[in-house]
Amino acid sequence: MFDLSAEMKTAAYIASTVLFILSLGGLSDQESAKRGVWYGIVGMAIAVFATIFGPGVELGPLLIIVLVLGAAAGVYVAQRVEMTGMPELVAALHSFVGLAAVFIGINSDINPPELATAAEKVIHEVEVFVGVFIGAITFTGSIVAYGKLAGKVDGKALILPGRHVLNVGLLVLSIILLFMYMNHAGSWTLYVMTILAFIIGAHLVMAIGGADMPVVVSMLNSYSGWAAAATGFMLGNDLLIVTGALVGSSGAILSYIMCKAMNRKFLSVILGGFGGPSGEAMEIEGEQIAIDADGVASALDDADQIIIVPGYGMAVAQAQQSVSELTRRLRAAGKTVRFGIHPVAGRLPGHMNVLLAEAKVPYDIVLEMDEINDDFPETDVVIVIGSNDIVNPAAQEDPNSPIAGMPVLEVWKAKQVFVSKRGQGTGYSGIENPLFFKENTRMFYGDAKASLDALLQKIS
Repeated sequence: MFDLSAEMKTAAYIASTVLFILSLGGLSDQESAKRGVWYGIVGMAIAVFATIFGPGVELGPLLIIVLVLGAAAGVYVAQRVEMTGMPELVAALHSFVGLAAVFIGINSDINPPELATAAEKVIHEVEVFVGVFIGAITFTGSIVAYGKLAGKVDGKALILPGRHVLNVGLLVLSIILLFMYMNHAGSWTLYVMTILAFIIGAHLVMAIGGADMPVVVSMLNSYSGWAAAATGFMLGNDLLIVTGALVGSSGAILSYIMCKAMNRKFLSVILGGFGGPSGEAMEIEGEQIAIDADGVASALDDADQIIIVPGYGMAVAQAQQSVSELTRRLRAAGKTVRFGIHPVAGRLPGHMNVLLAEAKVPYDIVLEMDEINDDFPETDVVIVIGSNDIVNPAAQEDPNSPIAGMPVLEVWKAKQVFVSKRGQGTGYSGIENPLFFKENTRMFYGDAKASLDALLQKIS
């Protein structure tokens, strides 16, 4: 049996911290992402090993059983989850972090550590209260996010009268309970605050509409990091503090980047998201005109410049392999094929990039919105696969639209646009898309994979 000294444990934690930083750096680029994942895996393995076999931990039967069950559950879920289910899985994992912070905080209140000075006791009480508060918000917020992403909770924003007053009131009550807790009013103040924080977390995310859910996922990622950091302070675990700070800060930065890409203010997202239009939406003229595989194949045969814009519909249909094969055949025919990726395409940051990388689409032809948006006027054909809000011209043309001002991929400026879509319904946010009614747009109805497979039969 291994028995690490305190010094060896500290060295292992430092190594884990370095690997986690390298992991974050690797995940910032598609080509280095796999290496970044391995850095994270090795770093976490070292951290778990050093914690289990370090001083102060007794490796008894109960801990062994829990470790085995946790590892088995992780392997089971990882093998079964599809890429379409990754946003829900991430939200669920965030809820576990939040709940763990709540349990650890309550346990630390029931069994407080021996502290030498009054100042240390005050600091510990603040750590417990703040850790439980953040953890509780993260837990219920993540549960609601999971429900919305999985379609088990209505994706529309729940706008209650005076919702901001309600949130502020609950926050003020929590602060009052904090002062009461620090003045030894009793543990009941901590438990009441936990209930209030549960309500705040659920209400905050319920008030956020479907179009903002990618931001919510990254925001909850940040919350889970700060909850882990607070837990680290309670347990006196330096690695948890550093790792939590890394996750919390990186999640906050990602949320800011995504809000900027959507022309949204971070505070407005977490306090309500898309609450509805400010006035009557513009009337949409025209009709949706359908086209079959023969028509799309003919247009592609005549085209030189082609851009493919994937969205969540591609993930649902698991059509990425068909997209990859279509790309290969078109490029073999001498055509220029590129991909346009919106920062919030799908329901998870980087969702489309991962799917395309999985299908072995070359990294160099997968471009971000800012890199490709100016090229649409010179593009012969754009194929939109399962996207709605990120290609919606209402963002620019309708000041009363809920997504007014949001940067979008300007696909309608191309000569021809083909939209692969199951039917005539609206997207996840419930907003109608004028793109589908434009003269240069044709609707390629049907399941994305089935439609693309039919198209592939027409293209040699």
